[in-house]
Amino acid sequence: MEIKGGGRLWKILPGCMLLLLVFFFTGLAGRAQAPVHTYSVRDGQEYISLGVNIKKGTLDSFMKQYNLASIGLQQFFRTRRADSLQRLGWRHKRTGDLYIISRPLLSSGNIGNPAGQIILTEKHPTIQERFPAVNNGVLYGYNRFRHKYPFAIKDGVVTFFLKGNTRASHVQLAGSFNDWSTGSLAMSLTDSGWIANVRLSPGKYWYKFIADGEWMVDDDNWLSENDGLGNTNSVFYVTNTLFQLTGFTHAGKAFLSGSFNEWRPDELSMVRTGAGWGLSLYLAEGTHTYRFVVDGEWMADPANPNRLPNEYGEFNSVIRLGKPYVFELAGYTGARKVVLSGSFNNWRNDELFMRKTKSGWTLPYTLGPGNYEYRYLVDGKWVIDPKNPLVISDGNDKDGMKSSYLIIDPNYTFRLKGHSDAKRVILSGDFDNWSSNTLAMKREGNVWVFPVHLSIGKHLYKFIVDGEWITDPDNGLWEQNEKGTDNSVIWVDK
Repeated sequence: MEIKGGGRLWKILPGCMLLLLVFFFTGLAGRAQAPVHTYSVRDGQEYISLGVNIKKGTLDSFMKQYNLASIGLQQFFRTRRADSLQRLGWRHKRTGDLYIISRPLLSSGNIGNPAGQIILTEKHPTIQERFPAVNNGVLYGYNRFRHKYPFAIKDGVVTFFLKGNTRASHVQLAGSFNDWSTGSLAMSLTDSGWIANVRLSPGKYWYKFIADGEWMVDDDNWLSENDGLGNTNSVFYVTNTLFQLTGFTHAGKAFLSGSFNEWRPDELSMVRTGAGWGLSLYLAEGTHTYRFVVDGEWMADPANPNRLPNEYGEFNSVIRLGKPYVFELAGYTGARKVVLSGSFNNWRNDELFMRKTKSGWTLPYTLGPGNYEYRYLVDGKWVIDPKNPLVISDGNDKDGMKSSYLIIDPNYTFRLKGHSDAKRVILSGDFDNWSSNTLAMKREGNVWVFPVHLSIGKHLYKFIVDGEWITDPDNGLWEQNEKGTDNSVIWVDK
């Protein structure tokens, strides 16, 4: 067979072969490179793979994603000493540029027990994404069970337990953490019921059991809710805060009361312990003040030095979860006293006293994701934040004064296409008390945009284009309002 152009072909082949070799070895290198940070469960053990040079921010995000804050990874990477890991039963070894960290889920005698395996599916590698606790509007929560203890939580792993039903042939666990899948979370039979271990972040979760195809709520759980679709589901809170009061062992009752439950004095009943009283709660990110009520007597937490003054000339104990936001008021250097007040502390003007600096006043204050109104009280006179262009004037404050508007961690961006000739477009909705001049949208090409934080659930909104209120032309969901006009509707599910 004659090959035409053979001379030219042989001139081209060496270059092509070289190029193919480059692609081949590059592909091998790409396949050989292990992920920088992974978490997995297999053969009755937990495995963590981390690059030896992982960045602190990446490590922090990884630990938060898989609820691993309690195992000492930060200290390990800071000191390269595994003492803290070993004390918690973890083993580690270095393989190339990776640290492989592992430990059995249960004691060595129970490694083969499938009930000891944490439920993680390929479809839902990060279960907490289905129900993120930090933006669902849940401020606090606690568990109430009868005939059995609340589900055990250890190192971020929740052991769900269905008491009895031992004659069932198979039982599944379904909930908000796995999109209510009917086949992904098989429970294992024990001598007293069924169990399944699921790694969950702190927050609120709905769940049900499915025994031989029959859906059922947890009869031993006092907490249940209707999901709005006619289904009643059991509720469980993965708690993140333990309140303890040492002593007072002879008291008849002890309660926890705070800003998170509107200071109701007899709602959060504490449990008697060997050393005193305790109660485990889920608290959302933010600043919370609280006190104990022992046989009717109110008191601050004697073990907590963090306090803020209250209206009775005493003090409330303080707990802060999350990152602080630094409020700064420039100027007013001649003022004697400046107080920060806002929707986050029920507009109190006797609590958050700001610190004077050379150029003004400052105060770090921890807030969770959300939308907040605030202003400053300068020597008895209210002023808004001159550095903040977002101002709301028709909010819930009874005095009708203007307030500054703060958005922490926006999670949704509203968009209005077209209207290129408009001079001013305002976003308005139930998230800013239907203000007509606060959220001025910015134009990006042919689209007007504005990011806000929205809690999980239903929200109503409209756009105001050069003074004219309109619904969202790209959103087919709407409902009529009390004025006989329409509001656009959006549902946020995560």
